Amino acid sequence: MLDFRAIRFPGLISAFTLPSGGTSDYGPEMLHAAAQGKHYACFVREDTKISFMAMPDAIKSLMNLTEVPRENLSHVVYNISAFSITAGEFRRRAMAAFPRAHITFSPNPRRQGIVDSWPEDVDDTLARNDWGWQPDYDADRFFEEYFLPEIRNRYANKPSLRTRE
Repeated sequence: MLDFRAIRFPGLISAFTLPSGGTSDYGPEMLHAAAQGKHYACFVREDTKISFMAMPDAIKSLMNLTEVPRENLSHVVYNISAFSITAGEFRRRAMAAFPRAHITFSPNPRRQGIVDSWPEDVDDTLARNDWGWQPDYDADRFFEEYFLPEIRNRYANKPSLRTRE
């Protein structure tokens, strides 16, 4: 028999790759622009809220799910999540890290409509119960220990980078 297992991820964010224009990339795009001293016009509303996850947690979830005995699984497809924040919260964190950042909101109706069709938060209770899913990165740890250090490092030699001392 075929042992099929799948995960439905939230918006995945890697500290080591550049955002590629995906619909959930507004947060990473905002931080990259802020670190470079570039203006960023966010294509969703400030109150837009969806789930995100750090790439190390995504990899961890795949590894964990493959190790669970099939008889312990009540489903074959699992939602997982780590944290949900608004575009405004991304902006607040960008401004705290890069005080000279210039970030505005200019929603694109088509892209906003796509994001509005997604849930603000994902229920991952089944994954937590069936195979002990637990992310390592909540929003604070994601920004402070994973994402911002690499963003700062990536643009450290750029003269436009202005961080708070």
